[in-house]
Amino acid sequence: MKSLKVSLQTKIFGLALSLGLLLILLMTGFYSYMESKQIEENKGRLALELSKTVSFIPTIIDAFQTKDPSKAIQPIAEKIRKETGAEFVVIGNKDGTRYAHPMISKIGQRMKGGDNERALTQGEYYISKAEGSLGPSIRGKSPIFNHQGEIIGIVSVGFLLEDVQQQIINNIRRVLIVSFFALLISLLGSMLLGRNIRKDTMGLEPYEIASLYKEKNAILHAVKEGILAIDNKGYITMMNQKAKRLLHLQGTVKNRKVDGLFPSNYLYEVLRSGNSQTDKEMVWKDKTVIVNCTPIVDETGIKGVVASFRDKTEIKQMLNTISEVKSYSEDLRAQTHEFTNKLYVLLGLLQLGEYNQAIEMIQSETQTQQFQNSVVFNQIKDSKVQAILLGKLGKASEKKIKFEINSDSYMEILPSHIKLSNLIVILGNLIDNAFEAVYECETPTVKFFATDIGRDIIFEISDNGKGISDVEFPLLFERGYTSKNGTEPRGFGLSNAEEAVLELNGIIEVQSNQESGSVFTVYLPKNVRGDENFG
Repeated sequence: MKSLKVSLQTKIFGLALSLGLLLILLMTGFYSYMESKQIEENKGRLALELSKTVSFIPTIIDAFQTKDPSKAIQPIAEKIRKETGAEFVVIGNKDGTRYAHPMISKIGQRMKGGDNERALTQGEYYISKAEGSLGPSIRGKSPIFNHQGEIIGIVSVGFLLEDVQQQIINNIRRVLIVSFFALLISLLGSMLLGRNIRKDTMGLEPYEIASLYKEKNAILHAVKEGILAIDNKGYITMMNQKAKRLLHLQGTVKNRKVDGLFPSNYLYEVLRSGNSQTDKEMVWKDKTVIVNCTPIVDETGIKGVVASFRDKTEIKQMLNTISEVKSYSEDLRAQTHEFTNKLYVLLGLLQLGEYNQAIEMIQSETQTQQFQNSVVFNQIKDSKVQAILLGKLGKASEKKIKFEINSDSYMEILPSHIKLSNLIVILGNLIDNAFEAVYECETPTVKFFATDIGRDIIFEISDNGKGISDVEFPLLFERGYTSKNGTEPRGFGLSNAEEAVLELNGIIEVQSNQESGSVFTVYLPKNVRGDENFG
């Protein structure tokens, strides 16, 4: 079942409302209990104190000795009742006959409630609850003593429970009104808080932020560039795995100073100026990296810097691969061009009626093509190597170089870890280097041999050029070194070939002398490193 996506503001509002109502309910219940208990206790103590006070009034005590005690006692009792707010002040004799009562018609009748015994027989002062002639009430009971200390009557002062409960309800109502306004204020505060949070999150909901966070992490770990971010004090806030690998870092780097972990000159410059830095070349330890820096800015100013960087060696390898692919396409173009030239020659011979020469030319080309195709297509089964050799055959034909593919060559389909780009860089550069070496020879010849017998794949390219001198030999694979003249950038072919061989965990050997030329042999292991069963 798909979960309902509720906005953050609605969640905060709902939480504030729920908590507010829960607090009001708990507070009202607790207050009601405590207030009810407190009011009843207060009313009881007040009733008891009033009854004690009345029981000690001399006029009332003396009135008990008269023929009509009610005549003197009733006015005093009513006055006290009205002044104190009591519901009733009832005075009776030892038999419970009333001498004072709020309702005059009740005077002379016996007191109700059945709670006079303790005062009349034991002389106790106490609080009780009972139902009298006016209804259920809280009463304070006090005995009346004469001047000889004898119990002659009783005073009962009371407050109706109905009035007490009404007072409690009125107090609770006031609490509820205050709580209601407090709830309104909390709800208003929750709305303002929700809006403020949405402003801080740029109007995004939490689930949207979570989604963006997951996307950001996926992107950071998917890109090939190293990425790191720092705050405006130079502390690292984020670094992806590629950056850690490039900088040879392990463990957690968050909240560490960027100084010492990464060349920070450009980062601090961007923090200071607020201007981006693009395609800056920096040397860090054993690597040359290309760095781009961009400031992180909001309305309050520069908050930090994010930098992306990549090992320049990787970029060079990519450019070299592109260059080799371009060379490979030129080889195919050369083959097409050479074939077109031969077709034109053949057409010319036919038009001149030189049919015998045309037949000889066709037979010669056919024999050559059949031999080459037999070796390329029947003995070398890998389509990548076939494509490279066909291109180089065309280029050799165009340059009038004899390019021989050894008839003992044999190769099955290469392992999947050896890509076309690897072969273009390795074979393309070595064959081209051999073509250049024999360019000034009278009979320029380049030979190619390949085999996959054994645990290694072996490629051998030999030429009949002038060889490599003792001075040139140590510099042969140095990047940028060339023995050729010219203004175009050169000296990268053999260096690129060596790097590609090493990348495949292979080796390259060179044998050369000035009489027989040079032989380059490449050994590529069939197995990926750590995979004993591959191939």
